[in-house]
Amino acid sequence: MKAAPQAQLRLLDLQELDASLDRLAHRRRTLPELAEIEGLEGRLTELRDTIVAAETEVGDLQREQKKAEQDVDQVRTRADRDRQRLDTGQVTSAKDLSSLQAEIESLQRRQSDLEEVVLEIMERSEEAEGRVAALRAEQSAAQDRLAGLVERRDAALREIDDEAGTTSAARTAVAKDVPDDLLALYEKLRGQFGGVGAAKLFRGACQGCHLALNTVDLNTIRTAAEDEVIRCEECRRILIRTPESGL
Repeated sequence: MKAAPQAQLRLLDLQELDASLDRLAHRRRTLPELAEIEGLEGRLTELRDTIVAAETEVGDLQREQKKAEQDVDQVRTRADRDRQRLDTGQVTSAKDLSSLQAEIESLQRRQSDLEEVVLEIMERSEEAEGRVAALRAEQSAAQDRLAGLVERRDAALREIDDEAGTTSAARTAVAKDVPDDLLALYEKLRGQFGGVGAAKLFRGACQGCHLALNTVDLNTIRTAAEDEVIRCEECRRILIRTPESGL
């Protein structure tokens, strides 16, 4: 393949611009905010599920407490009724009096036990409500942090996209100076060799694979026509000759 020396030199400009675009694309993919946002979104999903479970527990405990308080009220009402019967003398039989007193004592013990149950449920309910409050506080803080990260990410992406747009425009202009067949070869090699399709021959070494060329290869390049497109014998990238090539 043949191409004017100036067209070959433009490949170095094109390569530099492509390398810049690759770096911008890599930066876009690896913004630190992206990983933080992903982590926070995952945590917020966990928090939503945990809050639902905690609120369900609070609701269950509130219903349990209401049922226990109703049981206390029922026992208290029955004990008050028995006490009234006792105080008003409605029961005159010694046997019935003894039985009624025993029932009142049993109801008092039952009421005391139920009141302990109510207190225990209230404590559990307060703890559950505290967990909900703490989870909601963490959720709010995480949402605020996520909003800040999204703002920073979007600002960084706008900056990257602006720079990429300017670089792409410059690349388009440079690519017009490269013959189609040479440009096609360059693009093919870029795809094969990690984004580097053309490299400078600098002091006898290929700057693509960073290997020094042997004397025979250097002599071949030295005697080649200026418009001959040279390929590195080691990595097969396009080698661009410059005054610093060491020929």
